[in-house]
Amino acid sequence: MVRTGICILVLFTLLPVVWMLWISLVPQPDFLFTGETAYSLDNYKNILTSKSLHFIDYLRNSLIISIVAAGMVTFLSSFAGYAVSRMRFPGNIAMPLAILALSMFPPISIVGYLYRVFASMGMLNTYGALILPYIALAVPLSLWIIMSYFAQIPRDLDKAGFVDGAGRYRVLFKIILPIALPGIFSAFLLVFIACFNEFLFALMFTVDFRAQTVPVGIALFEGLHGEIPWGNIMAASAVASIPLIALTLLFQKYVIHGLMTGSVRG
Repeated sequence: MVRTGICILVLFTLLPVVWMLWISLVPQPDFLFTGETAYSLDNYKNILTSKSLHFIDYLRNSLIISIVAAGMVTFLSSFAGYAVSRMRFPGNIAMPLAILALSMFPPISIVGYLYRVFASMGMLNTYGALILPYIALAVPLSLWIIMSYFAQIPRDLDKAGFVDGAGRYRVLFKIILPIALPGIFSAFLLVFIACFNEFLFALMFTVDFRAQTVPVGIALFEGLHGEIPWGNIMAASAVASIPLIALTLLFQKYVIHGLMTGSVRG
């Protein structure tokens, strides 16, 4: 029964992916599988070479914005996680709880206010208009992962570093961060995926291909052509999935290790 359930779950999960790949390989998608179908890579060639689609621009924007936001989030969360898990100060327990509580507000509740702020600052349709909200939204997730991972590292390592004459920053950079690298990287990867897939802010704060990301760009394929080009949409979705799949496959050992170790506070 267990193996049967696993097989059903795998098939259920892979079916949309197989469907996406099939639609991307046919010139005129037939959703009912009727008649003979000629397979080709024309849809992939179209999205990669057509200047009117701007798919390469969307992909570049998504990678830059996601990498910068994820890097800033993990950098800030590493300092904050170390401070909360190692240092004793007023509010060190309430602070992460307050950050987590604030993150529960739906993004759509603040998108209007952020739009007015960015419009007044002339930041609409820029990378900054997406990077700043992404950092604010992703810090709670990254902070809790890194903080939980730091909590598993024995405090005796800090004390040994202090005895040898190392300061707080030297202990952090030379001892704690190298040990916590799997947890930090898992936080980076999860934040990167969340930023790469984000749609609402990317739709509201950008207006053209100079700053729009892949999810918004693919959604606007319909507007560019006056119809629904399913083949181009599925081909673009397949190509956009490659960076996420590659990262997961290459670093899954570190991600799983980081999540499993950092999931329970000691």
